[in-house]
Amino acid sequence: MKTALSCSSDPSQTDSLPFSFGLCLTDNMQENRISRWYFGGISSSVAACLTHPLDLIKVHLQTQQEVRLRMIGMTVNVVRREGVLALYSGLSASLCRQMTYSLARFGIYETVRDQMNRDKKGLMPFYQKVLLGAFGGFVGGFIGTPADLVNVRMQNDIKLPVQLRRNYVHALDGLLRVFKEEGLRSLFSGATLASTRGALVSVGQGGCATILCQPLDVVKTRLMNSKQEYGSVFYCLTETAKLGPKAFYKGLVPAAIRLIPHTVFTYLFLEQLRQRFGVMVVA
Repeated sequence: MKTALSCSSDPSQTDSLPFSFGLCLTDNMQENRISRWYFGGISSSVAACLTHPLDLIKVHLQTQQEVRLRMIGMTVNVVRREGVLALYSGLSASLCRQMTYSLARFGIYETVRDQMNRDKKGLMPFYQKVLLGAFGGFVGGFIGTPADLVNVRMQNDIKLPVQLRRNYVHALDGLLRVFKEEGLRSLFSGATLASTRGALVSVGQGGCATILCQPLDVVKTRLMNSKQEYGSVFYCLTETAKLGPKAFYKGLVPAAIRLIPHTVFTYLFLEQLRQRFGVMVVA
């Protein structure tokens, strides 16, 4: 029994394929597009532009010593004092974080997954996907720590009195100033917590992940925003615990609300990038 072939010698019909011309496809073969390694960073950056105000309010709530304002009250307070545009303070650092943290975790996961699927001519087992997602999230969390630190500080700056503000002009200025004024080690303050959170969020990016990761996120934010008052992660953890159990869940509401649209927009833009600009493969 012969397999039917579809052949073309017209270059204009084959420019979008990985071969120039003369390509023959069997009837049971189909063309498909896979993501490029940097698509995750781009799609996450676009999503971050849309959800940044919620992230900023979350940081403001997490850095409160005592719970004085809730989400709505904090939002009104920021807008009243600094204006609507203040809700986008630190956006450059947020984009920098997405182009490090999200780019790394999506790049690692999708590149390795697609390569293994091609090598095995089938889909990866579920447990391998979980392990790969956790590894990608852990590495991405570590790589994205410096940008995350600057992002937290720029977002929280507008809440502080003028004389106490760090006044980073943009993400690059913040990274350079932290390096010059505080040293390389300070750039990676909270890296352990950021990496652990990245692994957990990558494995289960849903409501449960937000609840489980919130204590890590709170301690990470407070550590990154500190001016050397916390000597270690453990000390920051114990000092936060003194405020009561609820202190570990500050900012949970905006964090949970932000997660849904951020995830939806990320995968929506990722799918569009894949379909329109992805690498063409024949399977």
